[in-house]
Amino acid sequence: MNNITIYDVAREANVSMATVSRVVNGNPNVKPVTRKKVMDVIDRLGYRPNAVARGLASKKTTTVGLIIPDISNIFYAELARGIEDIATMYKYNIILSNSDENTEKELHLLNTMLGKQVDGLIFMGSNITEDHLDEFKKSPVPIVLAGSIEDSGEMPSVNIDYEQAAYDSVTFFLSNGHTKIALVIGNREESISQKKLAGYKKALEEKNIAFNEDYVIEGDFSYDSGIEAVNRLSELNEKPTAVLVGADEMAVGVVNAIQDKGFKVPDDIEVISFDNTKLTLMVRPQVTTVVQPLYDIGAVAMRLLTKLMNKEEVQERAVVLPHRIEERNSTK
Repeated sequence: MNNITIYDVAREANVSMATVSRVVNGNPNVKPVTRKKVMDVIDRLGYRPNAVARGLASKKTTTVGLIIPDISNIFYAELARGIEDIATMYKYNIILSNSDENTEKELHLLNTMLGKQVDGLIFMGSNITEDHLDEFKKSPVPIVLAGSIEDSGEMPSVNIDYEQAAYDSVTFFLSNGHTKIALVIGNREESISQKKLAGYKKALEEKNIAFNEDYVIEGDFSYDSGIEAVNRLSELNEKPTAVLVGADEMAVGVVNAIQDKGFKVPDDIEVISFDNTKLTLMVRPQVTTVVQPLYDIGAVAMRLLTKLMNKEEVQERAVVLPHRIEERNSTK
């Protein structure tokens, strides 16, 4: 155990503790000769500044909490990467925890993180309830939502326009001559799924195509639920000729299941996915997808959080980043 303290360094270097502190924190008001003398002593003694103690002195732990549904999901991994890079740039450390999208666990993690004296939090989760909002409002530190929306618009957040993205995708299918268009989404109760459903309905309405409830399949974002969606759609008398899928992992399941049933993508059924994680490039045919700039969503969320933590002026609290459709081989 390293028990060397700032006091030991000050005594050995024959300077005040305040001077050692200035050196450690990179304060420019230290003579180069003194800085070198202190650094030599720090190296020789193996002194490690205690981040928590430093945090207590400055009332900041320079730590940001990150609550994420599942880091093994490539969608969240890419978001987290953007957060981490910007956090590092601003010299914040990240504490990461997986919530498994369980509300009780999410609220427990929130309070655990606040107990660890984090300076701010980034929250990711597809379902933000009144309970979440109540807890967020009680938080003594700023919280930013990344790739997550809540309908009141009170929380700072970074997203794309999910409704418009779904609308654009369905319009793409319609312009290719499709009228039987299916939608495979995650939990229908969740805000983002509802936005995607609204965009889907709006595009159909504009072309006077009746909404068919059978064409909307609820999955759970997993590969298996994509396969299950195709099994259900293939039982319909009027089988769809195009499918919009709300997440890439489900979309890979959809593409593979269509082909396993002896149909061709895109000749028999066209597929558009959401998110543009690298999974869309790992399947054949490569999948046409709504490009959601995941890295940027993470990076912008972290930058927004640094501004809120520093009490800087924030013009735009609900940031909406641009999306586009990247055409690949699962559409004609």
